[in-house]
Amino acid sequence: MPTRIAVLASGSGSNLQALLGAADLGGEIVLVASDRHDAGALERAAAAGVETALVAFGDYRDRAAWDAALRERVAAARPDLVVLAGFMRILSADWPRAWPMLNTHPSLLPAFPGARAVEASLAHGVKVTGATVHFVVEEVDAGPIVAQEAVTVRPDDDAATLHERIKAVEHRLLPEAVRLFCAGRLELEGRHVRVRGAAPSHGARH
Repeated sequence: MPTRIAVLASGSGSNLQALLGAADLGGEIVLVASDRHDAGALERAAAAGVETALVAFGDYRDRAAWDAALRERVAAARPDLVVLAGFMRILSADWPRAWPMLNTHPSLLPAFPGARAVEASLAHGVKVTGATVHFVVEEVDAGPIVAQEAVTVRPDDDAATLHERIKAVEHRLLPEAVRLFCAGRLELEGRHVRVRGAAPSHGARH
């Protein structure tokens, strides 16, 4: 049976589109849910024939009620994996206890966690940033890292131009991480994620 995947997205859904367009993902996206009425991700999902759910944050009396409603809606889809693809709200600790979860983040974690990672990296003056895909844990942007790739910061970058180049990397890394999960090739050893069956490295040792 294909791995059942639920995707949460708040924005335009470009990372969702990368998943929808990925060949041999090894899983089926059974639900796309969002916290925003204007999320382009819902339109992309509907166009692809994927079930959608809008659980708008402002429709609930508080964060706990919203979180519980979203969790109930996702649970009804019976996912084996939950993917955060540009989802901009913090979820309760009940989520990673219920399902394995993957998240994509626009920095080389543990540097610059949080919602404004691209702006923070520019403000700090780093020469290199990047994209990270990691497992979700109770702490924000702190889970074991599945994949990372560096992106050079150009002297004339602003948040928009830098984020576009980071997203291009995310669009490759996230489907590959999901593909490895669906194939049962990701193994957790403490904070380390090992890829079962990966080719051994023959690089020089220093």
